[in-house]
Amino acid sequence: MEKVLFILGELSDDDIDWMLQTGKREEVPANTVLIEEGKPIDTLYLLLEGTLTVSIAALDNKEIATLSSGEMVGEMSFIDSRPPSATVKTIENSLLLSIPRRQLATRLQQDTGFCSRFYRALAILLSIRLRGTVGQLGYGKVSPHDGNIDVEQLNPNILDNIAIARTRFDWMLRRLRDN
Repeated sequence: MEKVLFILGELSDDDIDWMLQTGKREEVPANTVLIEEGKPIDTLYLLLEGTLTVSIAALDNKEIATLSSGEMVGEMSFIDSRPPSATVKTIENSLLLSIPRRQLATRLQQDTGFCSRFYRALAILLSIRLRGTVGQLGYGKVSPHDGNIDVEQLNPNILDNIAIARTRFDWMLRRLRDN
């Protein structure tokens, strides 16, 4: 399941429209470093189409994750204002929505409703990632982990938002492809 659905499910139509108006559509060629470990970034990215790889220097730049359509990158640096802890690179030609940090921070300060929805969406996204990491490391209950989210364990309120979010994601893609 695309993780962006959890984000789009928490945001309102107006929030998403603001992201589309403020963000920049970027077509990024394969093998482009999008985020470099340790170097500050000023953008939050939403991967709309394509595939990214994540690597870290501590493991001799070994790939630690592959991200597909619907992932958000740069969110950790946005939250804690620290340089990225990993390098993110495109594997194939990719379509991204880049949202400038300053404009996003300003919107969050000016619109408390957006702020609440946005940070809740990020909290859900980061929780899903952490549960996935814990599952891969084998902590707790031993079960095969393939990176997918166990839909049966999700809160029904979140599940209700998924259908709306799918429609919003398709709408975003159509709108950005037409530009």
